[in-house]
This record gives sequence, structure tokens and C-alpha cells, in this order.
Amino acid sequence: MQYRHDPLYASRRSPVFARNVVSTSQPLASQAGLSMLAKGGNAVDAAIAAAALLVVVEPTGNGLGSDAFAILWDGKELHGLNASGRSPAAWTPDRFAGNDAMPLRGWESVTVPGAVAAWRDLSARFGKLPFEALIEPAIGYAENGFLVSPIIAELWAMGGEILHKQPGFAEHFMPGGHTPAAGTLFRSDDLARSLRLIAETKGEAFYRGELAARIAAFAKEHGGAMTEDDLAAHASDWCGTIHQRFGEVDLHEIPPNGQGIAALMALGILQHLGIERFEPDSVEALHLQIEAMKLAFRDMWTFVADREHMREIEETHLLDQSYLADRAKLVDPDRAQDFKAGAPKHGGTICLSACDENGMMVSFIQSNYSGFGSGVVVPGTGISLQNRGHGFSLAKGHPNEVAGGKRPFHTIIPGFVMKDGQPLMSFGVMGGPIQAQGHVQMVLRTQLWGQDPQTAVDAPRWRAMEGLEVAIEAAAGDDVLSALEAKGHRVVRETGDAVAFGFGGAQLVHRVAGGYVAGSDPRKDGQAVGF
Repeated sequence: MQYRHDPLYASRRSPVFARNVVSTSQPLASQAGLSMLAKGGNAVDAAIAAAALLVVVEPTGNGLGSDAFAILWDGKELHGLNASGRSPAAWTPDRFAGNDAMPLRGWESVTVPGAVAAWRDLSARFGKLPFEALIEPAIGYAENGFLVSPIIAELWAMGGEILHKQPGFAEHFMPGGHTPAAGTLFRSDDLARSLRLIAETKGEAFYRGELAARIAAFAKEHGGAMTEDDLAAHASDWCGTIHQRFGEVDLHEIPPNGQGIAALMALGILQHLGIERFEPDSVEALHLQIEAMKLAFRDMWTFVADREHMREIEETHLLDQSYLADRAKLVDPDRAQDFKAGAPKHGGTICLSACDENGMMVSFIQSNYSGFGSGVVVPGTGISLQNRGHGFSLAKGHPNEVAGGKRPFHTIIPGFVMKDGQPLMSFGVMGGPIQAQGHVQMVLRTQLWGQDPQTAVDAPRWRAMEGLEVAIEAAAGDDVLSALEAKGHRVVRETGDAVAFGFGGAQLVHRVAGGYVAGSDPRKDGQAVGF
């Protein structure tokens, strides 16, 4: 494939070409991953080392209490891993009666964390290096400290304003009573010790040992439902992938409970709308993408839940080509609309990519969800806990209705593109609701319009919101934004800090003859490195 590296967009970064590549949202994490490849490890080893270090150096987006997902090509076969955790067994709809929505912060938003299990399971099945070696960089930076970068410092300050009263947050994340400024050395002996325990026990301490006991005791102290039994019951699932054909390639996503299916649905709708007729930054192409994404989201919010609880409407119904063709017919090329959910059955947050010279490719994502997540940090451990419980619904009878031992709807999704049965691109886009939308934009830019990964990452993004609202980076240009408004879109122009916060960060690694080409996102501290 001949790439277009268009000097049209703000970053002006060059893509990275190499036989071994690691692309993450933080330079130290990219270096940690690459160091594993230099030691003879493979792409899985690199991904785990980078993910473990991101817990330390990017705590604003993930922690030891995160959930995780992965898609990987092992050289012969594609695999999908769902390591998201389930709710405490004691959670019932009655527990949250009287609430308008599931709690966003505190212990009542915490489900069992799965990231540590993801590291363990990936290493055990596919890794080459000893598990302990993969955690060494994270232990070192936790123990000796790292210099906080400007973007992370700003996000940290925002988190501190919101979460400083949550149990354990200020004691861990606000030393001296304030969040660390850019350039400040931050270190944590507590986090280093937890990482060392995880390394020594291959994660067992987190689910059945000392760390599990501390998590459960702190939950009990603050009225939370999490128990040692809940933690011990956690298990990851090798769930495979679901996919959607677009042109000559297939986009693969993790099956529900995640939002990846929305990206597949939107691509399917766009294929019926003939988007290939238009240029990548044209008003026509943007309008069709936004409308297709809105249609997909409307169905996603209505039908998607823990796969085991999608009884009547399954993913096959949502991906049925005749159904997607019918949904495409609802799109008016001249007018924005606020769509309703369809009837698909008649009657009824960090991402990284690591790829090695032997052909192994990994797309990995882990997240605490909303910034620092729940805001809860277990004393003496440095374990910050996600708030994935907020993803449940309180609507009676909804497939995503809260219940005990159930996975909530998830926003984080790894992405993977295949062509002719062979791996082509490992990628992800961070940032809550932007993720499925970002997947669609990255696939179109690289596979339809031939942009290299860095150009695709640098290009201005859009994000469909409620109703007719759509947020778009101002770099798209006044003429384009005004033309979208003329079609009825309520355009929110985002500039400055809002760009980094609202459009997340993307990491892309694309296979080429003899190696890979990678792009990393300037909206965060993204860096792709290789050799």
C-alpha cells in the first residue's frame, strides 16, 4: 500500500518505521516496552511491561485497579481477551434504588479490577520473558520516581479538585496537600511494593493474597460491597473477536460487553452509503460518518450488555447486513437527524500497540474509566480503583441492568485490522465515547483514504454527542464546520485543552513489507519507538 503522508495537520510528526515497534501514550512506557524486545522478548512481553509502567507514570488514566482488554495475532491466529471484572455479588437493583443513575465515584462504583489478571494471562500463554522481568521497569519508576509531564500534571490537578475527598485519594495522589506540578518528581513506595508482590506471585496476591485482603477490608470500612470472594472469583475470558468487512479489510473488535460493536455497525452502514466517493476531510464524508455513528450508538445503548445477558438481541442481529442496509436508508445526505433505536431482530480509556519482527502484534487497552476512576485508593498499596460500575443501567429489564457477578457495559476497546486472513493494523483510541468513533475514523483514513498512521492520528477528529450535537476539533476549518451546521448539526468547536481531553489519544501500528509503520498521538504524550 502506498501511503499519503499529507503535511496538512498540526503535528508534523513523521511516522516511525521499524522491524520492532511499541507505541504508547507516554515515552517512558514506550521505552520500557522496547527494552523487553531488546532483551529477546516478544510483543506480548513489550505490551505488559508498557502497561505496568503506565500504571505508574500515567495514573490519571489507569492504575492497578483498572480493567483491560487485548486483541493479538500470535503469528498464526487472532485472539481476543476480555479481562474486565464483574460486579460484587451483593449488588442488586434494590441496593441502588432511588438513584437516577449508577454512582460515578466512591466504592459503589467499583467492580472487580481485571488488568493484573490480563498481564498474568497474556504472559502465561504467549510471553517469552519471566513475568517478574516485565514488571521491573514499573517497580523502578515507582520506587525512584518519575518527572510528571505537563499534560499529566494538568489532568492530575483536575482529578484532585474532584476526588480529593474520596477514601485514600489525597493521601496517595496529593503529597503535601496538592497534586504534583509539571516537572515534579513523584514516587510511591506503596505502589512499588504492590507491584513487587504482583511480580513475585504472578498476580496471585492481588486476587487471593495480601492485596486482595487489603482491598476487601477497605471496602468494608467504607460500606462497599467488594469481598475477598469477589476478587478470588475473577476470571478473564479468551473470547475471540467479532468483525465487519469494509472494502478489502476486516475490522476486529472484542465482543460485548464493550462498545466495539458500534464501530463495526457504523462501518457496515457507511459501506451502504458509498462513503468512498468523498475526500477524507470533506463535509460529505464527515456528515455520513457522524450519522452512521449516531445510528450505531442508538442501538448500542439500547441492546448491548454483558454478552451472557444479551438474551433476545445478540451481536449477530446487530451486525446483520440486511439490517445495516436498512439503517443506512435512514441517513439523509443533506440533513442531520436524531435517530431512534432500531429493531435488529424481527419480533423482537490507556491504549498501546506492540509488534515484533516475528510477526506478533498486540493491541492492548486498560483504564480506570473516568480519569482516576472511582477516586478510591487503598491505603498502603497505591491501588487506585476504577469506576466501571457506573456503566450499568438502572432501567428495569434492560440487558445492562445492574446485578451481582455481572460485567457492566464498557467503553474501552482494542482494535485490529486484518486483510486476506493476515494481520494488518494493531491500534486503539483512548477517551470514553470517542473510542468506537475513533476506530471508524482511523480505519477510514488508513484503509480507504491511504493515510499513514501518523497522518491519520494527526488529522482533526469529531465526536458525536447527544441529539444533534457533535464536537469537532477546530482544525477541521471554519468552512467545513459552517457547512455541517448548515446541515443541521449543532457543532461544538473544541480547541486547546478540550482537544486533549475530549479526543483522547490514538496509537497505531501498521504492517508493511519488512516491518511496521507507527503513529502516536500528540494530544497526549504519545510516542512510538522502534528498532
